[in-house]
Amino acid sequence: MIIHLMQTKLNGIAPLPHMGVIRADGADAANFLQGQMTQDFLHLGSSEARLAAFCSAQGRMLASFFGFKRGTSEILLVCNRDILSATLKNLSRFVLRAKVKLDDASADYGLYGLAGAALESLAEGALAPWTKIDRGDASVIGLYPADGIPRALWLAPMAHAAPSGSALDSGVWAWGEVRSGIAMITEPVVQAFVPQMLNYESVGGVNFKKGCYPGQEVVARSQFRGTLKRRAFLAHAEAAMSVGDELFQDTDPSQPCGIVAQATKSPIGGYDAIVSMQVAAAEAGALHLGSAVGPMLSVASPPYPLLADI
Repeated sequence: MIIHLMQTKLNGIAPLPHMGVIRADGADAANFLQGQMTQDFLHLGSSEARLAAFCSAQGRMLASFFGFKRGTSEILLVCNRDILSATLKNLSRFVLRAKVKLDDASADYGLYGLAGAALESLAEGALAPWTKIDRGDASVIGLYPADGIPRALWLAPMAHAAPSGSALDSGVWAWGEVRSGIAMITEPVVQAFVPQMLNYESVGGVNFKKGCYPGQEVVARSQFRGTLKRRAFLAHAEAAMSVGDELFQDTDPSQPCGIVAQATKSPIGGYDAIVSMQVAAAEAGALHLGSAVGPMLSVASPPYPLLADI
């Protein structure tokens, strides 16, 4: 039923007013981002994009981005607007003498989500995740699919005409974001996760071969010592779920076993979410929202394979 609804409803073009753009421009833009992000920006090609996290010294995610080049010295970072100002301020503290200028470029660009058949005319078919193609002044970034339905991010200067095609309800686009299994950081969960708690190492969000960045030792230690105890899962509940809500297992009501990372109303009914929780809790016992006697929720595996602990 979900796949059928995806095929019929997740098809069209949706404006993304909840997303914003940080611009890094200058001769040292790639080098600067290389030293701050979990991904390799030094070797970022013009036909590539990056899913990346910006972490605290403790390895906790302060922000997450889709990053890509718009020119030889310009890299754009697309993130949620509610964390953009604080993220820009935090990143700017590390610029020092680097030849790079950081600014909020959200007003300069239009952002749209493309899904299903909309990619056929605008991108000539589905794009592999984290690939980029240019159509004149527009850049199209391949995202992870939602239940097999291809999705992409479209960005162009604000003066550029919006992409043409069938309108897609913003709520259905948000549902597709959840069904893709990749959560983006928003204000309620800033510093709630190390990248692996959202499966970022399994979906191209962490490069373990690049150099140092804030929190790198914590992120690497979690992976190479095989100590990953929390992962991201898909969840469904009949009750409303919101980002930051805690999850409980009925066998241990004293402490939460997880947290909602991203959530939206489902066109089928109820609510769908990406939750980060203890693997052991996901595999045993009934799960509840808010408290051990709160609404029940069901949990399913993420829609992609996980990178094995090393």
